[in-house]
Amino acid sequence: MTSLWNPGWVDMSSQPDNEDAPSVPGPQKKLETLLSQSGNKNCADCGSPDPKWVSFGPGVFICIKCSGVHRSLGVHVTKVLSVNLDEWSEDQVNALAEMGGNLVANMKYEACIPGSVKKLKPDSSIDDRSDFIRRKYEQHQFTYSDTDNCCPYPRPASSYYSRSSNNLGVTLDKKQFEKQVTSIKIPGLGQAFRNSWKRKDSDCRSSKKCDLSLGMIEFVGLIHVKVLKGTNLAIRDMVTSDPYVIISLGHQSVKTRVVKNNLNPVWNEKLMLSIPDYVPPLKLLVYDKDTFSTDDFMGEAEVDIQPLVTAAKAYERSSINESIQLGKWVASKDNTLVKDSIIYLKDGKVKQEMSIRLQNVERGILDLELECVPLTQ
Repeated sequence: MTSLWNPGWVDMSSQPDNEDAPSVPGPQKKLETLLSQSGNKNCADCGSPDPKWVSFGPGVFICIKCSGVHRSLGVHVTKVLSVNLDEWSEDQVNALAEMGGNLVANMKYEACIPGSVKKLKPDSSIDDRSDFIRRKYEQHQFTYSDTDNCCPYPRPASSYYSRSSNNLGVTLDKKQFEKQVTSIKIPGLGQAFRNSWKRKDSDCRSSKKCDLSLGMIEFVGLIHVKVLKGTNLAIRDMVTSDPYVIISLGHQSVKTRVVKNNLNPVWNEKLMLSIPDYVPPLKLLVYDKDTFSTDDFMGEAEVDIQPLVTAAKAYERSSINESIQLGKWVASKDNTLVKDSIIYLKDGKVKQEMSIRLQNVERGILDLELECVPLTQ
């Protein structure tokens, strides 16, 4: 176990940072103003206080537990963004404000809830959340009837309807959304690193929870994947390629933008996925974008994120201000690492940096930065 801990960890506090920029940019300040409105101080679905997520389709502020179900609805219904972790543009915030917030949305999506249906509560189960949220936003079961323009059910008693929608206090545009370092051991983390490369996709398939639909799965947090760059990628278009990366975790998939004519692309693009409680491996696929034919395969890789999740849970409420190395995944012939991958704690965030050699292709390396966000954040 001692071989997994790096005693020669360099002082991260000596590294330059870019914290000279204003801590609260313009769009972020407007977003916080929206969040402070009375109707937006609680999750639009379950009423949990201090929601930190936005479901952009209906334009509502929601809690992290409900956000997992919203994300499973698909991009054709909504897109889920973090108030604090995502970078918001002026147009996005203006479009969100224009939709009116939780009060306006619930006047539409909860206009006629039948008496047999109970509204969600902060302690509602994931099954109840999935059922209610899908009926509310995907099936539109609680909106007014299109045929007779009236609600067949009595309106439920709710504080949502006892208040009027206040002026949101945000200018609207007619635009839409398009130190000293130590080393600490965490019980079980070293073993997780040792076994990391051994985990197979069959481990996930053998779990009964893998058979559940996405909306029925309990989420333990989110993972921020920053795709930094690719190096010496394979040629697929005569002398170059137009690469992009698809990242999947369980049933979820996201992808980067296409970088034209570049075998050493720089993305610096952040993508986010929900982490199911059975923690499947993170899969990466690289493709060359083709206009008139099927996109060409440029390699793949797989990352076990269980050690990162373990570390994030252990330091979820840590008050440590130092930069701490939590663990190291040692590069070897048995894994795809180009160099040792370090999990570290800095500024209260648990992150992991890695360079991965792409598999089933003649060449190519991907550089990533992972950050695990525990459920309570």
